[in-house]
Amino acid sequence: MEENQKKIDFSIIIPLTVINDYIKETAQKLEELDNQNFELIIVANEKTPDLEELVFSFSGQVIPAGNVSPAIKRDAGVKASRGKYLAFIDDDAYPEKNWLDLAQRQLQKENVSAVGGPQVTPKNNSFWQKVSGAMFLSPLSGAGLKRYCPRGQVCEVDDWPTVNLIVKKEDFLACGGFDNAYWPGEDTKLCLDIIKKLKKKILYVPEMIVNHHRREGLKRHLKQTGGYGLHRGYFARIFPETSKKLMYFIPSLWVIFLVLGAFSFLLGPMFSKLYLAGIYAYLMAIILSTIVIWNRTKSLLISLASVPYLILFHIWYGLRFIQGYIFTKELKSKLGR
Repeated sequence: MEENQKKIDFSIIIPLTVINDYIKETAQKLEELDNQNFELIIVANEKTPDLEELVFSFSGQVIPAGNVSPAIKRDAGVKASRGKYLAFIDDDAYPEKNWLDLAQRQLQKENVSAVGGPQVTPKNNSFWQKVSGAMFLSPLSGAGLKRYCPRGQVCEVDDWPTVNLIVKKEDFLACGGFDNAYWPGEDTKLCLDIIKKLKKKILYVPEMIVNHHRREGLKRHLKQTGGYGLHRGYFARIFPETSKKLMYFIPSLWVIFLVLGAFSFLLGPMFSKLYLAGIYAYLMAIILSTIVIWNRTKSLLISLASVPYLILFHIWYGLRFIQGYIFTKELKSKLGR
């Protein structure tokens, strides 16, 4: 059989702006996968000689897509794919060696449409990148810990990010692909379509690990997490089936408590005492969270440095969630066609 007619199990699809050190590292790690029955498709702003050289050993391809969103780039990669399964990962992430084998084992089960696993912070990240990642290890981060740390057993989930998501191609196409109007959030919409329209399962596989480089610096960290808050708030209103959950509202409720509590001193000692009790309870929770992060990172400095990240995250995410839930009438990606 000719090489271009060879049966392919997996199509690994990576959206990219321009070539960088991270994508070079990802390509190197893909060469180490136990399962080599895959094609690599990089969808970048432009097709360049250095990118073509990068995918050459994989018999892969580079697709030029212009300055559009990752969702649109992933859809372009799907159109060019030959694999039975679509393996989505980011350019700043790389998988463990058994990534594809673990996924294939679960995808062969009846009524399973997609699988995902945790995204852990690489050991070679800088101190401040590790601080950014450590915040997600806190029980107060709002997101499920299993997204960032291998935890528990294989189980069903209703939402999973495309940094580590593998989907059956036939099901992806049956859902109509990604809703390119949204980014971030296109993965949430796809997962909703899988479980509601197709009535199929998405499984969390704790051993199916990718290493995901974190944002370095508080400003970049808050920009990223604030974007999550805005989109989750908007989705809580328009897609309540999977996004209207209490845990997503808690940071906003905390912000409202802080604002209204500032007036408690005008209402009498009883109200001010209740307000201060809430502040003390929050500070105790932060202390306990710091201990948890210390236990998980084995670094006291990282756990202490994560405290301001966590406090500011609660406030900024809460504000952006309110913006998305109440004040945003339409939320479209700025990187559309």
